[in-house]
Amino acid sequence: MASTVLTQTDLEKSLPLVARGKVRDLYEINDATLLFVATDRISAFDVVMARGIPNKGALLSLISVHWFEVLSAAIPSLRTHFITLDLPGQIPVELRPQYQDRCMQVRKLEVFKIEAIVRGYITGSAWSSYQKDGTVCGIQIQPGLKESEAFPEGPIYTPSTKADLGDHDENIHPEKAKEIVGARYANRIEELALSLYKHAAAYAYERGIIIADTKFEFGLDKETDEVILIDEVLTPDSSRFWPVDRYKIGESPPSFDKQPLRNWLTSQGLKGREGVTMSDEVIAKTEELYREAFERLTGRRWTETFGDRAI
Repeated sequence: MASTVLTQTDLEKSLPLVARGKVRDLYEINDATLLFVATDRISAFDVVMARGIPNKGALLSLISVHWFEVLSAAIPSLRTHFITLDLPGQIPVELRPQYQDRCMQVRKLEVFKIEAIVRGYITGSAWSSYQKDGTVCGIQIQPGLKESEAFPEGPIYTPSTKADLGDHDENIHPEKAKEIVGARYANRIEELALSLYKHAAAYAYERGIIIADTKFEFGLDKETDEVILIDEVLTPDSSRFWPVDRYKIGESPPSFDKQPLRNWLTSQGLKGREGVTMSDEVIAKTEELYREAFERLTGRRWTETFGDRAI
């Protein structure tokens, strides 16, 4: 069976729909459990494209599960929302092939209204801000850094607001995060995000990938008052991955993500435009980069993992 692209889920006859995001659709399995469905949709500049990337949803889910395992082993006290990749019994047999591996059953938790961004290298919006006034998200940074250089004193924590769908996240100072979620939780989130990044960055570097920056999300277990790692984790959608062998200070390295799509949209004058249909070439290049990130991080061949669905 050739690979198919799933851009729209339709499980409402089996499970109540909770929400639709840019990439993920969320369904309720029961009072304690949700189903995260990663579609093959792809967005750039806050706009979802008309076509998707083959197998992208399964790739994102499997990378996240891989990281849940790696990070739980590195940090024994870590708790995550992940339960299983198995599909719930409510999903009909005829739909199971197209949903297998792209779905995660997860615990239902209260989500903290901030995104925990950790930056190990100065690039992107951080580089732009630094060039203007020497700060990143209001944090004073040592002068004299070059683009893509690692922060001399180690990774920095630069949270953002977690906007509703259709709105834009806003970078905020860590002190502002304390006002939003409370100092005790904000401090724990910052501590955990930095620890997760450091473990992940070391793991990825050994496999030829630099994690320049990434975004974590957390929820609260009200029964135990614990901060729980949720959502996708360290994927090409939530992180900036650079190949170690092409990294050079003072330049913006290529990345294992949707950069080919961003470049194409910009060159075609389509940045921010709704309903754009990607070219076959852009889809193929983007899929190739996602595949390579998966294979480097997991050590597994794409074709061996997905079988005939990877064709």
